[in-house]
Amino acid sequence: MKIVKHLRLPRAPHWAGRAQSWLLSLGLPLFLAVAPTMEISPDSHRQTTALAYEPCYMENDTFQAGETITYKIYYNWNFVWLSAGEVTFRVYDEGDEYHLAVRGSTYSSYEWFFTVRDNYDTYISKENLLPRLSIRDIHEGNYTRYERVTFDQGNRRAESIRGRTRTEVDTQRINLSGCMHDLLSIVYYLRNVEFDNLQAGHTIPITFYLDREQYPIKVSYLGQESSTRVKGMGRYRTHKFSPELIAGEVFKEGDEMTVWVSDDRNRIPVLIESPVSVGSVKVVLKSYNGLKYDFTAKQ
Repeated sequence: MKIVKHLRLPRAPHWAGRAQSWLLSLGLPLFLAVAPTMEISPDSHRQTTALAYEPCYMENDTFQAGETITYKIYYNWNFVWLSAGEVTFRVYDEGDEYHLAVRGSTYSSYEWFFTVRDNYDTYISKENLLPRLSIRDIHEGNYTRYERVTFDQGNRRAESIRGRTRTEVDTQRINLSGCMHDLLSIVYYLRNVEFDNLQAGHTIPITFYLDREQYPIKVSYLGQESSTRVKGMGRYRTHKFSPELIAGEVFKEGDEMTVWVSDDRNRIPVLIESPVSVGSVKVVLKSYNGLKYDFTAKQ
């Protein structure tokens, strides 16, 4: 893959930049790569079968506080791969909660084209991995957005405080269809699913909250790969998935994203490939530390 850091391309239209930058900051949470078939039962705190999990409860046996994972994002436009930026996922211990923090930013060499400084923070219960508080503070070119969502999981409600900035906001109360995850909590929830119980071709429904909407999508499990090459990091044993994408500003109808997740007890995404409205994107594992287990998927 040829990487070009200082190529002067024509300025893309504003919607092209928004599409690319949105994936830059959200590419990893968007993988939504492995969900069981979910059965809503608010009074139950048990997993029902190998492939039918309780969405209101998940015991964490995959990640720990102190885990830090960084990914590098490459953007392809007009057959040229640009080294665009990085996104880092961190887990902090907050008593009876985990604080999930994501920071996404463009490289200075890319910012003649577009600038991104995005921050995502979610606080999830250690008991069930459901979010209590979700905060987005994003800066993408001239576009800014702030949202603070408080989830009342027991009463199936959420309160969204949202606007262009922290001081220009309005408040909306939202009825939830069931126990609800946001883009960050669902990643860590799904990492605790037993991938080995899935069969190739299995289609998985799942719903998540974003921007005052609840999105139902489907995910296809494509099976295992014995040796997946990750640029600059070597080869890994992986599970492969293809999430259904939401057509709109970022993705076109029929677009398909492919996600490779480590085939070990850590279950971290190691590679994502996806088209966007203009060009395509690769999200590649760059570094990791503080994993709960030895990274045995690496060959």
